[in-house]
Amino acid sequence: MQINRLFEIVYLLIDKKGMTANELAAHFEVSKRTILRDIDTLSMAGIPIYTMQGKGGGIFIHDSYVLNKALISKDEQNQILFALQSMSATQHIETKNILARLQSLFAKQDNDWIEVDFSRWGNSHTDKVKFETLKKGIINEQAVSFDYFSSSSETAGRKVYPLKLIFKSKSWYLQAFCLLKNDYRTFKINRMRNIDILNDTFDSKAFNPPKLEESEYQIPCLINVKLQFAPQATYRIYDEFDEPDIIKNEDDSYLVSMDIPDDCWLYDYILSFGALVEVLEPQNVREEVVRRLENIRSIYLKT
Repeated sequence: MQINRLFEIVYLLIDKKGMTANELAAHFEVSKRTILRDIDTLSMAGIPIYTMQGKGGGIFIHDSYVLNKALISKDEQNQILFALQSMSATQHIETKNILARLQSLFAKQDNDWIEVDFSRWGNSHTDKVKFETLKKGIINEQAVSFDYFSSSSETAGRKVYPLKLIFKSKSWYLQAFCLLKNDYRTFKINRMRNIDILNDTFDSKAFNPPKLEESEYQIPCLINVKLQFAPQATYRIYDEFDEPDIIKNEDDSYLVSMDIPDDCWLYDYILSFGALVEVLEPQNVREEVVRRLENIRSIYLKT
């Protein structure tokens, strides 16, 4: 598109302090005649572009044509670039050209010092399709439908007005107005399947969703659990618990005391450590873990 090419020509000339028509034509994969027409268009628009003939000549933009970058500190410039790099992880916006232009404007070199990817290992394509579908629903103010697997192992079809994508506690959520419940609901995106955009539209300004902490997805009652881990669990311990909650024992085992939701997820989580963890307290949690282990054992002992 010509308008994008015109913008990029300006930024290239600012960044490189001048280029030849042949260099610009090769960069954009267009003819030299097209570039010269673009230069004429920019000149007529008031951009101070000029040409010089002979050795060292080319197309230049006057040094006075700069934005006042002093209005944005170096730290703020880095934060802007970091924010755009982070957003590119979910492809919510087209960041490549924006980053190139801002890096040129801020005189920053693209050293690829960070890459952010919120998709799961082995599920990158699936996750990005979900994000793209939900993004379109939010931006275009269109209802979406999907099948949802709740924490109680129930599956239900939902039709919602999607309002906001939220990343919290290592997971992505969709905050929406659920037409089935006639209320605001927060859905964990990993549990959503068969997401479709519908023709039904809505006015997002008519909705005022609560903050996540105030929503129905609020964490259930918490209980304090004391766990003892074998040394082999070290990598997960430091991945999943806050360091002040971790005590390393003399035998290299670990003691972790934490507040955790008192629901079925608690037992699934404990059992995910296999033989590398022992519940020390409370007693009722120890007993429930044993009961569940007996149920698992009975499955494998069936003839």
